[in-house]
Parts: sequence; structure tokens; C-alpha cells
Amino acid sequence: MKPFQIVMEPLARIEQELKKCVKCGACRAHCPVFSVMGREPVSARGKIALARAALAGSIGLDSRTRSDMSKCLLCGRCVEKCANDVPTDLIVLAAREAVARKRGLTSFHKVVGLLLRNRGLMGKGALLASLLKPLLFRRVPAASGLRLRFPLPFVGGKRSVPALAAKPFLDRHPEIINGMPGRPRILFFVGCMTNFIYPEIGEAAVAVLKSLGCSLIIPEDQQCCGFPALSGGDTTTFLQLAEKNLAALERHRPDHVMTACASCGGAFHRMYPRLLAGRRPDLAERYRAFSDRFVDAAVLLEQLGFAPGGVRDRRNGRVAYHDPCHLRSRSITREPRALIAASPAVEFVEMKGADSCCGLGGTFNLYHYATSMEINAAKISAIRDAGVDTVATGCPGCMLQLADGLHRSGERVRVRHTLEILASTLNAR
Repeated sequence: MKPFQIVMEPLARIEQELKKCVKCGACRAHCPVFSVMGREPVSARGKIALARAALAGSIGLDSRTRSDMSKCLLCGRCVEKCANDVPTDLIVLAAREAVARKRGLTSFHKVVGLLLRNRGLMGKGALLASLLKPLLFRRVPAASGLRLRFPLPFVGGKRSVPALAAKPFLDRHPEIINGMPGRPRILFFVGCMTNFIYPEIGEAAVAVLKSLGCSLIIPEDQQCCGFPALSGGDTTTFLQLAEKNLAALERHRPDHVMTACASCGGAFHRMYPRLLAGRRPDLAERYRAFSDRFVDAAVLLEQLGFAPGGVRDRRNGRVAYHDPCHLRSRSITREPRALIAASPAVEFVEMKGADSCCGLGGTFNLYHYATSMEINAAKISAIRDAGVDTVATGCPGCMLQLADGLHRSGERVRVRHTLEILASTLNAR
């Protein structure tokens, strides 16, 4: 295969998908990035045009193309609204992979890939950052977040971040927690952010599933889902992580594989089946054995008949729900609301624009922080107008973004995972 063919192979795989776009431009009305930047290349139509031109050899995979392709949240809104079912998110990922083949991974994504392939190294780095927290960070006044004492690459001095866990979630529990005989065996895919930043989400998951008598499996050899690597064009790392995760699933053979992170769930439901099929048929076949077992936490709890308790937790108060993009795109919007609203322990409030993107987009937030927070501003305004005490969501990434926006705006609204809200009702049982 010639060098040009090797570079363009990711785009050649989806050439037929590129041809589905009829250039109607309907996607522009739904793209969060286009709404604030207003440039054609950042819209779905624009990116598809760039990908087609690159495949035809009309333009090069230069720094400008890399920059334009990076301006996508992978939120899937354009895919949902496209009459021709053009998978723009997969097209953008293919273009990013082609750019990475031509120009190499960015320095940032080289580091990301190294950490993701070496979970132990990631853990040591998290521990070191936790130990150095007093030196590196100062606590944000009147808020629970932290702010850097001095800027660092890709982080900056204005960003509010949560403290890293002193002890990752995966180090807190045995691999198997036996439940009642006859109850389902649930494998909990923890995800990196729950493991290293929000272990309280994991603790809530354990508490809720224990209350239902389920057996809980927390594989110690589970890896990152691979989405952070994939978003930077590092398909090699993504496939390596997918293989390791499938091995962990095969070792336990659970009834359900529960995710409490919308992005992890999106990777398993959309990226694994689409990307494994054409690149690693052997992995695709192994994936199919589990494809119907992957389930979001809220959906699973409703299926299992979880009933929230009835003692009001004043820490929750009035609660609104934010739809993570990777749950909304899978039509998982009713279940979390129903679970939260069913509890007399909270007062559920539907806020305006609950299904709009918060602006995180994984590494998008790191490369385009100002644009990310400009998108986020509309969400913060909706939370303020709803007059709530707490905003709940089903994605740790969204939690980080919402907390940052609320801190920047001076709003004293708590951000909690849906599982945390539900676990707080257990004292009513």
C-alpha cells in the first residue's frame, strides 16, 4: 500500500458515508460549536467537505485541517438531526486519525496514550498530584473546587477543578462483592474519572446495587474505555484498550455491564461495534457476545425496580437534571428523571435546555477552553433561572464542566451524579 493510501485509509473506509451528505446545512442549526464560532469549517457540513477534499487529494492534512477537525465536541447532535443519517462523529474521528498518521499524534495525545496504556503509571501520577495538591492548588472560595496557583499547559489558571482522590476507587473494594442468591451479577465498568476524580460516584453505585441484593463485580484489570485516545486519532491505543476490556468481561461473564459515565457508555454502544468490525474482526466477534449486556446505570436501576427512599435530604433540595450528550444520543433521558422525581427526598425541577451540550467534549475543553465555556454559559444561565440547589447528571465529565462554569459564575449550586442522588435516599429504607 502506498504512503498516501496508508494515510487516507481511515477516510477511505467511510467514503460511502461521506457521499451521504447533500450539503443542506441543517446541521449548522444544531451544532454547539458553530453557534458560537459561526465558521463553516467547524460545522458538520464543513468538516465533511474537508474530509472529502482531503480524500480526493485537493487539500493536505496540514495544521489548519487538524485545527478545524479538533473543533468538534463529538456530541452527536448533528447525527441525530441529519435526515440522511450521516455519521459525522465517525467521519471526524476518521479525519483525526488520518491527520495523526500524516503528522503524528500531538504531544498531548502522546502523553494520553502512554498513560492509558499503562494504568499503573496513571495511578502513580494521580497519587503524586494528590500529594502535591497543597503546592499546586488553592481552594476556590465558597466552592468545593480547586484552582491552580500557577498556569500549566492545557490547564491554565482560570479553570476550577476537583481534587484528585487520595485513593482511587478501584483500590477501595474487593473484585467480587457477593449479593443475595438468584439476584443479577453486575459488572461495574468504573471509568477513569470515577476512579481517579469522583470515587463518590462509585461508592454510590456500590451502595445502591447492594441495597438491591445484586452481586457486584469490579474487575481490577479493567482499563479506560479508550475514548480519550480515539478522540485524538490514536486508534492503536483504542484497540489495545478494547482488547483488554473484553478480556476482563470474558473472565467474569456478568449478567449486565453497568456504566455510570455517559462517554464510556457511548464508547461501548457506538465506537466499539463500529470500529472493531472493520479493523479487528476477532475483537468484534468477542464484543458481540456482550453487546446486549452494556447498560447505563439509570436504565439498569429502573429495570431492577430500585425505589428511592422518602426522607428529604436538605443537601439535595430542588434538583434539575442535565442530559449528557452520550446519553441523550442513545435516547436515555426518561429513566434518570423518573428515578430522581420518584423520590420524595428531592423536589425535581425541569430546566430549560436540559438536553443542550455543556461544552466539555473531552479534549475539546483543553484545546478550546474559551469556546467551551462560551457554550457552557447558556447551561449555567438555565441552571440559575431554574432556581435549583443541585444539578444532577449521568456523566462525570459533565460534572466537571458544570462545576467549573458554576464556580466561574459565582453560583452556589451543587453538582452531583444521579447515583449520588439516589444513594442519598437509602437512609429512608
